[in-house]
Amino acid sequence: MRIILGLSFCVLLMAAHPAVASPVGLWRAKDGGQIRVAACGKALCGFVATTVPRIDPQTGRPPVDKHNPDPARRTRPLVGIMILIGMNADGPGQWSGQLYNDDDGHIYAGHLKELGPRAIRIEGCSGALCGGEELTRIK
Repeated sequence: MRIILGLSFCVLLMAAHPAVASPVGLWRAKDGGQIRVAACGKALCGFVATTVPRIDPQTGRPPVDKHNPDPARRTRPLVGIMILIGMNADGPGQWSGQLYNDDDGHIYAGHLKELGPRAIRIEGCSGALCGGEELTRIK
């Protein structure tokens, strides 16, 4: 009887904590921009898939990495830039690595967390200041 009760308890625990889907895929930020998360060896990485707006109103061209501290990289398009760098698993549904912030051209410590099969959260910290954003799955 104890074995049956133990097995029943394990089944209930697994049902209460459903498996979370892989974060590999295409995700939409609140501003409509899209990030593609992919496996990079044993780690995860993420690339800008689309920007909003798609055309920079100041230049009439696709947005570029204008805040990069390296002048040679300031004219490269934002689409295709790796923004999630070397995100290694550090717990169930969690990865840690680095984030490239195209708003200021700097790299920060960062985390990717699965919130469920349809949502992830990307967080970055600079010293004691932290911020993040939730993204929803497109595919």
